[in-house]
Amino acid sequence: MSRQRRGLAAAPLVVAASLTLAACGGGSEESVVDPAPPATRASLSAAAPEAPPLPAAPESALVVPQPRPLQAGASRWATVLRSTVARALPRADSAAVGELSTQTEEGTTNIVLVVGRVQDADGRLWIRARLPVLPNNTVGWVPREALGGYGEVDTHLVVDRTRLTATLFRTGRKIFEAPVGIGQDQWPTPVGRFYIRNRLTSYDSPMYGPLAFGTSARSAVLTDWPAGGFVGIHGTDQPDILPGRVSHGCIRLRNDDILRLDELMPVGTPLTVRA
Repeated sequence: MSRQRRGLAAAPLVVAASLTLAACGGGSEESVVDPAPPATRASLSAAAPEAPPLPAAPESALVVPQPRPLQAGASRWATVLRSTVARALPRADSAAVGELSTQTEEGTTNIVLVVGRVQDADGRLWIRARLPVLPNNTVGWVPREALGGYGEVDTHLVVDRTRLTATLFRTGRKIFEAPVGIGQDQWPTPVGRFYIRNRLTSYDSPMYGPLAFGTSARSAVLTDWPAGGFVGIHGTDQPDILPGRVSHGCIRLRNDDILRLDELMPVGTPLTVRA
């Protein structure tokens, strides 16, 4: 090929290279040569207003409170969110000691009294709870995910079968006391540690008084409390028979006393029945 032809063949390559550099912003004269002299650049820079400072980042709307320890004299309870099995040990393969449903036999939300917790080797959290099952005083381990949030109470009801009294304490201080009727010898009120499971007004009648509390205690022999032998705390239309061993296992108070107790004792309150 002649020298003239080689020069013509190379020309398109040079033009193509120049266009490529210009498209990249690094090969055109405008990108390399600043048409304004240094003094003009300085004056333009000085005339440009300063950008306002950025506003501070807004605080998060989600505030996660720090877990607080349980106060002295207080107790925790939790609702049952889904039916589950309580185990003898905090393991899924441990023996069952009871079954929990989401509702009580009276149709109210089921709850358990929390007495401990532990995390297993797999990181699963288990709650140790008092259970509304026979035999009385049964405790079992329940998966934490089967329960709802905690409720907290600072009250404790003590029923003394010898003195025939019911005494309510708040953070260890006595705030209520009244005479009671308990089960007869053949239908004894069970002894042990329980809790107030629900508050009921549907049993308003001369026999049960203006309202009743359901407990986790159950009669192993017989009770006049419906829905499976659960022991109740309720009023009576026979206040003159109190105190005494007069019931089929339930705990009876005068109507004025049960109404006063209702003002002071929330659901979830621990219950101790002493011999």
